[in-house]
Amino acid sequence: MKKDLSEYRKAYEKSALLESTVSDSPMELFQKWFHEVEKSGTSDEPNAMTVSTLGLDGFPKSRVVLLKRFTYEGFIFYTNYLSEKGKAIEKNPKVCLSFFWPGMERQVIIKGTAKKIPENMSDGYFESRPTGSKLGAIVSEQSEVIPSRDTLEEKLRELEKEYEQKEIPRPDYWGGYLVSPVSVEFWQGRPNRLHDRLRYTLEKDYRWSLDRLAP
Repeated sequence: MKKDLSEYRKAYEKSALLESTVSDSPMELFQKWFHEVEKSGTSDEPNAMTVSTLGLDGFPKSRVVLLKRFTYEGFIFYTNYLSEKGKAIEKNPKVCLSFFWPGMERQVIIKGTAKKIPENMSDGYFESRPTGSKLGAIVSEQSEVIPSRDTLEEKLRELEKEYEQKEIPRPDYWGGYLVSPVSVEFWQGRPNRLHDRLRYTLEKDYRWSLDRLAP
């Protein structure tokens, strides 16, 4: 089996990324870009991001999760702490997040350190979730081998009966991570593959330096 993809071509002409137009903080630029993607309607899930970790087996692994909040401190997402990614973060909290918004010809790559958020924050978000999502967090022993799909569905039916008319508590193995960035790179597609790449780096005095990278 083979397929030649060498004829795939795309022209990048929608925007530019110049030092004279960006702020001193990568979080402010991220917020600006995120709102522009939302407004453009070019992405069904603008908060979809790839989280890359170094696994216990020594291999890097990437998967798509949903960003649920961002502030000047960093980026927050939720998961099962006992999952493959949770175990990887426990051993090595250095992670990479990436966003790709093809409709805007933009990409953001974030290197940072992940740590668990306070329990009350995880409680608050868990409470806001739909009932099915709450039960799903309990049903799934994420990343573990299971015998069949029927196993999950049977367990879900049992929990639906158990928690009918009852409050569903957040499992202690489920919650949020805050990724505090040390480097944030913004990529804007440009003609002739001479793309714009601006990288913010957190310095020892907690100020951000800004560099342009060759495409």
